[in-house]
Amino acid sequence: MPKPPPLSILPLSSVLRSLMVTSISSSPFLFPISLAITAKLAHSTNPVLNPDSNPILRFVLKHTFYRQFCAGENPKEVRQTIDGLKNLGFKGVILGYAREVVMEESAADELKSCGKDELAEACIRKEIIPWAKGSLETVKLASPGDFVALKFTGAGSQALYDLKQQAPSSPALKEAIDSICDLASARGIRLLFDAEQQAIQAGIDSWTLDYMRKYNGKTPGKAVVYGTYQAYLKATPSILASHLAVARKENLTLGVKLVRGAYLGSDPRHLIHDTKADTDNAYNGIAAALAKRAYGPPLQAEKGETTFPPVNVVLAGHNHTSVRKIQDLRTTQAQRGEEQTDLVYAQLQGMADEISCELVQAGKIDSAKSNVDIPKAYKYLVWGTSGECLKYLLRRANENKEAAQRTMEGRDAMARELVRRVKARFGLSS
Repeated sequence: MPKPPPLSILPLSSVLRSLMVTSISSSPFLFPISLAITAKLAHSTNPVLNPDSNPILRFVLKHTFYRQFCAGENPKEVRQTIDGLKNLGFKGVILGYAREVVMEESAADELKSCGKDELAEACIRKEIIPWAKGSLETVKLASPGDFVALKFTGAGSQALYDLKQQAPSSPALKEAIDSICDLASARGIRLLFDAEQQAIQAGIDSWTLDYMRKYNGKTPGKAVVYGTYQAYLKATPSILASHLAVARKENLTLGVKLVRGAYLGSDPRHLIHDTKADTDNAYNGIAAALAKRAYGPPLQAEKGETTFPPVNVVLAGHNHTSVRKIQDLRTTQAQRGEEQTDLVYAQLQGMADEISCELVQAGKIDSAKSNVDIPKAYKYLVWGTSGECLKYLLRRANENKEAAQRTMEGRDAMARELVRRVKARFGLSS
């Protein structure tokens, strides 16, 4: 019996919605309009333009772009979305709280501390506490084996200032992060500390290593805290190599989430690889080194380092070629009986479903085999109100702008699946 098409596992509503969204994203006429509208809504202080206060706007957004990319506005909706994904065959989810801040490059130089007394109390009350509450709820919504993504910019101005200064987190924020990590560790939830803009990334890296030291040495070979490494940055191989050296010296398991990069519109261009091919080569080379636990271009060991430490990897990406390269490499490892890195594949909710569904399908078909890579497929999704998710949706829209070819491929894949179902309905399929 022929293998069913990967997208056949999706409900019809998902196929239709994906086709609509990707058709807009790939249209030279419609996409700039939708991007401008999303940017206006994301940055407006007018209550009429806030979907949380405008019921008509909320209804339109909730049933289109929000539904495509987000998990839900409340715990009940989030659980329904997660259950739906796991029923399709996904091994788990990466769940994030949507609250975040995206700065223009010039704004990074104007960050200020909240100081003390009344202003500090206002920052804690209005920024840190809501972020901590949402993040703790996210950990509670996840199940053992799932991941929760933490985005520190959601904690507000004091967090941004501390990160920019590469300073320790403020006492209130430290207490919040500690409580999130303690709860996640106790519940068997793994934490991904998301990468953000380069203006604050060095601070995030420092905080990430501190929390790895606290949690990633407790159980040999198992990471609780993962850092995120963006392959489009020229410095990423050397940064990752330095973190691997720390893990080896301090007997830690390094948690690595590898992505291509999400801040093309705001990171300084000179820090990013000159061509897409350079980024692809960096991503594929780093992924292969992590999968093999062996240094090699472009991931070169720091001076004096020869032993590769234990690593747990989330391979996040929407490039079919990259995914298949690692699948082939891991199948070769399985056939040789080699020990394999703990590795999962992840794609964003609402994007690259043709890749995600192929991974799910492979996991089902090959689950009884021992000589192939049995992929563990995860979906990354965020939750929060429509208003809270606007900046996240804007970032997703900008990603689609930078990946027009991939968006068209997704559109075409959904169109073919819809045609296939129509033909099957009328008995016309071959």
